[in-house]
Parts: sequence; structure tokens; C-alpha cells
Amino acid sequence: MKADLWRRWRAGESISVISGQIGKPPGSVFTVLKHHGGIAPEPRKERAGSLTMAEREEISRRLCAGDSYNAIAALLGRAVSTISREVNQNGGRGAYRATVAQERAFDRARRPKQCLLARRPSLRETVLALLKEEWSPEQIVGHLRLNHGDGPAMRVSHETIYRSVYVTRWKVVPRELSKRLRTSRPIRKNRRHTVKGQWRSQITDARPIEERPLAAEDRSEFGHLEGDLVIGSNNSQVATLVDRKSRFLTVVKLASRHTTVVVPALAEAYTRMDPRLHGTLTWDRGMELASHKRFTADSGVDVFFAAPRSP
Repeated sequence: MKADLWRRWRAGESISVISGQIGKPPGSVFTVLKHHGGIAPEPRKERAGSLTMAEREEISRRLCAGDSYNAIAALLGRAVSTISREVNQNGGRGAYRATVAQERAFDRARRPKQCLLARRPSLRETVLALLKEEWSPEQIVGHLRLNHGDGPAMRVSHETIYRSVYVTRWKVVPRELSKRLRTSRPIRKNRRHTVKGQWRSQITDARPIEERPLAAEDRSEFGHLEGDLVIGSNNSQVATLVDRKSRFLTVVKLASRHTTVVVPALAEAYTRMDPRLHGTLTWDRGMELASHKRFTADSGVDVFFAAPRSP
């Protein structure tokens, strides 16, 4: 469940959409995101050269057959000390089990290394001082380059600073300093969580509003509709469709604001309209119509998008 949550968060889906897709309350989704500062935790990694599951299974079989550590090591191309340590750490010759040994190895796997600011106290103090002065991470990086050159001791990326602020479990930067950042957000968001970022990264082959027919622009024909998503209380939502000429309003109830729900609902609404009214649809700018090609294929109606941040 958490893997799906993080995958959707990285893709730019909102907390409410993620909530609906994974079947958890929005508050629960936010709690998980906030604990990690909105940054997906890195997976544990075993040391390079660690024994594989297949090797552990072979060790188990050879021990049952009564083979010596030397024989097992020669068969696997490993040092005798590696085999001896592996067996002794996991119950000895009589109790060794490959699956148990693999689970223990995973539990002992190295966590991601300590973050850069924790390893360099002088760099950390400089960054903290500038954050308290409400400098942005990008400004701090520029300041360090200007005053300390390319020396590695005082080199850091703006992303590392952001991570140090938001990932509270690192305990490197006081959490209250996140309020000094210009966004004042409690969790880290990437560009896909902004209207501009969504437009650029996810709505593919979007046709701009400037390309829609003149009849839609000057309201000379019926059937050219403008759509929008309206959010209500208790995580409810509806789509509104307004004919530009007649101003007739159609309301479509939605179970979710995700494009996989919105597109079929709109296509179904169009099947109940007079085909002569199937002109064009102009959508606000949200990701609800990210699957606009599917909508056009199902309804025969071309979709045009307003420019980002336009009213």
C-alpha cells in the first residue's frame, strides 16, 4: 500500500486522489507523507558482495548433506570465513535455514548513509544561519559557491537542504525552519503538484484554447461547452458543463476527481445529449482530463485546454 502511495505522490497526484485510489482516509495519507517530509524513503540495501538467497539455499542443502565449510566455500567461490560467519550468525550447522538467514540479512541491511549536513557541522551551521534569515536553499547554494569556491567541505545542493528541512527523522534542521521557506509547506512537493508542473509534465498533446473553432470563440453555435471541476464538502466533487451560447448547465456527479473516473463520466453525459450539440469541450486546466484522448475517442468531441493559471 505504501509503495503505491509513494508512486502516486511522485507522479503528482493529490492527497485526495491518492486517498480514493488506495482506500485510505486523506488524513492517513497526509500522516505518512508528513512523517517523511513528502520525500519517499530510500530502500534498505545490502552490502555489495552479500550472499544471495540462492547461495544461502545451497549452503543449507550442503549442510544437510554434511559438507564442510571448506567444501561449501569452494563450491560457491566464497571465502571459508564468509561461510563460517554466515552459518554461526544464523543458528549453527544444525539450525541454519536459508529463508531465516535471508530475513535477518535484510534486517541488518545498511540504512542510507547519514545526510551531508549531519556529517559536516560547519556546513550545517552556515546553512542553519542562512535559513533563519529566510534565505532560500537556492540562494544558500549560490552564496556558498561565491564565498567558498568549489571546496568540497562547503559544497551542498539545494535539494539536500530541502531534504534536511523536511525529513524530520534526520534531526538535522529544526522542523520550524520549514516555515521560513517561502512556500511554508509542511511537506516537500515537486513541480508535478503545481498547476504549471502538471500542465508541462502530464497533460500530453494538450490542444490550447487558441486552436478551438471560431464558432466556439464567438458563441455563434450551440454545442461548444466549457467544463470545470467543482469540489464540495466531505471530499465530494462534480463536473460542470456550460454551453457557451445558451449558458445551459449540465452537472455530472463524480465518485472521484481522478481522470480514470472523470473521463468515463463525461463521456456518458455526452451520450445523453443531442448529437448536434457535440461540438467542442474547453476544460479549465486540471488533471481530471489528463486522459483527454480517451474522452475524444469515446465521445467524438475535441478537447481544448485553457492556458495555465488563466481564470
